[in-house]
Amino acid sequence: MPDGSALKYLAAPLAGLLGGWLASLLQMPLPWITGSLLAVILVRCSGWLISELPGGRRAGQWLVASAIGLHFTAPVFEQMLGHLWLILLGALFTCLLSLPGIALLRRHGVDRPTAFFASMPGGASEMVSFGLRHGANPARVAAAHSLRVLLVVLTIPAIFTWSLPATPAPAAASDWNWLLLLMPLGLLAALLWRRLGQPNPWMLGPLLCCASASVLFDLEVALPPAASAIGQWLIGSALGCHFDRSFFRSAPAFLLRVLLSTLAAMLVAAGAAWLLGQTTQLEVAGLMLGMMPGGITELCLTAEALQLSVALVTALQVARLFLVMFLAEPLFRLWQRHQPLCQAP
Repeated sequence: MPDGSALKYLAAPLAGLLGGWLASLLQMPLPWITGSLLAVILVRCSGWLISELPGGRRAGQWLVASAIGLHFTAPVFEQMLGHLWLILLGALFTCLLSLPGIALLRRHGVDRPTAFFASMPGGASEMVSFGLRHGANPARVAAAHSLRVLLVVLTIPAIFTWSLPATPAPAAASDWNWLLLLMPLGLLAALLWRRLGQPNPWMLGPLLCCASASVLFDLEVALPPAASAIGQWLIGSALGCHFDRSFFRSAPAFLLRVLLSTLAAMLVAAGAAWLLGQTTQLEVAGLMLGMMPGGITELCLTAEALQLSVALVTALQVARLFLVMFLAEPLFRLWQRHQPLCQAP
């Protein structure tokens, strides 16, 4: 590594560490992810374009996903199966919330591919890849998803934390015999998931591995709190490296429309979750978190911090992710196929 480059890559996690520590002193919600994110953004907006630590975000996702997966006990899994129809309905509704965003961007001259893939509530890297195959503007698609994640990280945990104070709950034991087995298996699952070309491998691979083991063996195991904090710090420090002054100056009108459509989608999702909660036995707050458009890591961490149903939030978010991943391109091709018909006088 050339001289000076080590500081370039270490500066982001170090700035994030300072930001997370200050945020924890201020008792901010999810301090190690929000504090590190804001600290890195401030450094980059000051003109020092520090870079993401190679592999840092993947390591953070591996830790956080493993912790989330261990919340899936056998009784919780049975409850999720009993409400499978509701989970699929909620995930589908979240996907449909992208339609007003597409319409808003199209109304203001954004081309079809860019408007479509920028509005999909799916993984940013996957939507950029899909968009490239169909002629979208990759920079705008990436910017839209980055802004959506930033909005979710900075608003949703704060709103839910301040409106629903966390109640202390007995923590599961950290059984190192199981953890020393499951953590490497989760890493292998992530590598296999990536090899198979599946979405979000470093999140879904370890999550599915730990959740499966927890359900099959009826485990009551948890990662130490420090491991989750380290994961949040690595993720927040990496996310902050996607933002700088040029990002906020680029296409401000486009970003403003993305911001407005995302806020509207979040409000509608909250209302729909409240209505669903009135007809079921499931907690309304968990449904709201699960139906928020995007940010699976941050929303699951919020549910964990507030002692809500982490499994419900995760199930809704994972179902939505898979629906978007497998339906986005076919639906866009169908839309394109009807383009001449739609433009006919």
